[in-house]
Amino acid sequence: AAIGNGIMLHGGLRAYVSTFFVFSDYCKPMARLSALMGVPLTYVFTHDSIGVGEDGPTHEPIEQMAALRAMPNFHVFRPCDATETEAAWYSAVTSEHTPTALVLTRQNLEPMAGSSREALKGGYIIDDCEGTPELILIASGSEVALAVHAKETLAAEGQKVRVVSMPCMDLFEEQSAEYKESVLPKEVRKRVAVEALSDFGWGKYVGLDGACVTMTGFGASGPAAQLFEHFGFTAEHVADVAR
Repeated sequence: AAIGNGIMLHGGLRAYVSTFFVFSDYCKPMARLSALMGVPLTYVFTHDSIGVGEDGPTHEPIEQMAALRAMPNFHVFRPCDATETEAAWYSAVTSEHTPTALVLTRQNLEPMAGSSREALKGGYIIDDCEGTPELILIASGSEVALAVHAKETLAAEGQKVRVVSMPCMDLFEEQSAEYKESVLPKEVRKRVAVEALSDFGWGKYVGLDGACVTMTGFGASGPAAQLFEHFGFTAEHVADVAR
């Protein structure tokens, strides 16, 4: 990360640095300098959740996302599919003074029908209902698919549900108040955030009446699919929490 900063400061090349997301802890001082100096270095962090699986809790990030999101002048993207990843790359390579972290999964992700260049706004409606929603599901990365499938279940029960993909809170906060209100209307107080990481930082989006399907402890060692089920990251559990 320090060498990447040096390459960017020297000029002539566009650099990126990469490692497992949990090891972003080692990069943190240099990442802070990227942000402080206004150097648009790109960070590519992979293996972004308990989906790391059998490597166990030492390799499964929990609090790292909250730590990077808390840093001023630092964009953190957790895309849900290839389309959002393209948006993240575009944002990173066109940024002039802000470093960007792409936080990517180990496991395969299904392409989302509603994903689009709107991801460049940080948060957008990826699956909507008719009229004003009764409930909003907000998710990032691999959990966007869970939210969409949970919405299908709830819609079949007659519920009006909107799904918001939030790949980059930092960019969403840079949007106009009108845009943010159009995505997350204040009148809709029933909200659920879904992310296989710490819930720290989600409070401002779910409010006092909302709920979070997130990690509350460290991970475990086992196949990724079993871990997601064990920790409640299933469409069924998301729907239960929404109810």
